[in-house]
Amino acid sequence: MGREETQLQRRRQIGEWFETPLGRSLEAFEANRLRSVLPNLYGTVAVQIGRLGRLDLMDACNASTRIVLDLDARADRVGVRALPEALPFDSGSVDILLLPHSLDFCDEPHQMLREVARVLSPEGHVVVFGFNPMSLWGTRRLMTRRPRPAPWSGNFFRLARVKDWLSLLEFEPTHGSMLFYRPPLTAEGLMERLSFLDKMGDRWWPLMAGVYLVVAKKRVAGMTPLRVEWKREKVVGRFVASPSARGIVVPFQRRVKRFG
Repeated sequence: MGREETQLQRRRQIGEWFETPLGRSLEAFEANRLRSVLPNLYGTVAVQIGRLGRLDLMDACNASTRIVLDLDARADRVGVRALPEALPFDSGSVDILLLPHSLDFCDEPHQMLREVARVLSPEGHVVVFGFNPMSLWGTRRLMTRRPRPAPWSGNFFRLARVKDWLSLLEFEPTHGSMLFYRPPLTAEGLMERLSFLDKMGDRWWPLMAGVYLVVAKKRVAGMTPLRVEWKREKVVGRFVASPSARGIVVPFQRRVKRFG
């Protein structure tokens, strides 16, 4: 099995997991958190790298052009088919990049972040969701035998590691939060009854959350980075990439294969 086929299979597995009761609960929680984050980010072009479940994670985004990129062209709302390590956009052409567990399920996370830095406009923002390995979710992953099914097959990078990578690429964190304190259980009714943990967790054990959120801004040369306080919380136009070796950018209605 080639590299593209392997990644495609992995993407489909995580998509299937987000259709389970646990996956749907997590996606709904993340979508709700984004509704308090995305309206504060400005720009005309927003790109989501990797589709999760059925929800529109960018429904609160102010960008006039919103694109979902995924390797699986069969997934809902996918407008561009490409590998995340080779984004088919011109340099500095995207204002907001949403990475919903994209680093968790990427074979080359460093290369993906380099591409993120390349395509983002000056002072553009990247929004990252990642699974927290220092949580019950991380413990469940360690206890799952290989080959691990999704989502336990993910990378589960530590928050500090992701922040270091972003800093090396000249990103300035502007917002961060922890979320979803419920354990990874499959019983839907029990998960609902444990929803009170999400309110208690921010106060009593914030570092034990199942997921972290990071928002970072691409620095402009000469600007002094700000110190970030981590909170515990209750196209058209210039993006258009002409056909190139990286692929073709199209509206949502069309789907283009990047790989021959």
